[in-house]
Amino acid sequence: MSEAQKGAVPMRPRPLPDEASEGYWQAANEGCLAIQRCQDCRRWNHAPSLNCPACGSGDLDFEKVSGEATLFSWTVVHHSPGPGFAGKLPLLVGIVELAEQPHLLQVANLTGCSEGDLHLGMPLHVEFERIAEDCALPQFRATGGQG
Repeated sequence: MSEAQKGAVPMRPRPLPDEASEGYWQAANEGCLAIQRCQDCRRWNHAPSLNCPACGSGDLDFEKVSGEATLFSWTVVHHSPGPGFAGKLPLLVGIVELAEQPHLLQVANLTGCSEGDLHLGMPLHVEFERIAEDCALPQFRATGGQG
C-alpha cells in the first residue's frame, strides 16, 4: 500500500442505479429531488419500480418535488456500517414523509441536528452530499421550525 493510499479517506458506498431507479439518481446528481410518478393515476411512488403499485401502469416518470418533508421515524447508528461512515457517527437515519403525498416515505441521513433534537413531525428539507464528481446523495436537514 502506498503512502497516499494509507492517508486516503475511505469512500462512502455509491448507489447502483437500475432500470427503475436511474432517473432518481440522475436527478440527485443534478441537485434535484425527483420522485417517480404514475402518469395514469398520478400517484407518487418511492422506492422506484417498473409498475405503479396503485394501478399497475408501466407509464412512470420522475417529477421534481418540493424537497419538504417531516420526520416519520428514525434510528441512531452508533457502530459504523462501513469504513466510509466512521467519521460520521453517530449517524442519524430517518424515514421522512415527503410533503407531496401522505405516506410517501424515503430513507435518508438526517443532518443539521443532534439525536436529542429529533421528534416526530419535525420539519425537514432535502440537501445533497456530493460523494464523487458524478454522485450526490439526498439527505434531509432540520429546518428549525416546529412540527
